[in-house]
Amino acid sequence: MLRQMEQLAAADPRAGRRGRQAEARRNDRAVLDAAREVFAVHGPDASVAQVAARAGVGMGTLYRRYPTKEALLQHLCQASMDQQVAAAEEALARGTDPWEALAGFVRECVGFRAGVLSAVAGTIGVTEEMRETAGRAHNLLEQLVRRAKRAGALRRDAGSVDIHELIELFSRRPPGNTLAHERLLAIALEGLRGPGSDALPGPVPDWQAYVRRWSGD
Repeated sequence: MLRQMEQLAAADPRAGRRGRQAEARRNDRAVLDAAREVFAVHGPDASVAQVAARAGVGMGTLYRRYPTKEALLQHLCQASMDQQVAAAEEALARGTDPWEALAGFVRECVGFRAGVLSAVAGTIGVTEEMRETAGRAHNLLEQLVRRAKRAGALRRDAGSVDIHELIELFSRRPPGNTLAHERLLAIALEGLRGPGSDALPGPVPDWQAYVRRWSGD
């Protein structure tokens, strides 16, 4: 493969660059998927070597792009939040039943383990891009939550941070036994349906308190 890319680059430098860029994108996706699995099993102490091995990518490839573990984790968190933004935008744009839009968003985020990298909260620096994307993802989720509440489909004492934390919880599932987790997620979602018979314990979680975890407070 490398030899073919070198030959292609020699014949057409632009095609060579496109080939390298495509390979970098494939590696990025493989590393993101691997990191989600590794951190789901091993938590925040998982090593970069474990991620690279799971992704089938050499350590040299990783360190050429991300010189430190923190740089890699910042990139992975950003990529994960970008996916959440895209999922929320799609859910809002579909114009489907408000409950199905919200529940579909949750299922999609759990499917790609959107919340598993929350395990590193407070252990890495937060870039301005990460902060802005987190706020955008939250605002989009707020729109989904408000729509579902207006339709009477979501219980009034549930908030968007409850949804964030539900996604985190189910993102940490270990490999295997997918059906059991799908069943439990379905049960959890049913518990959020409005109007709800018994009040939930405690106040509605606060967004500012939720994000302060990332600053290590």
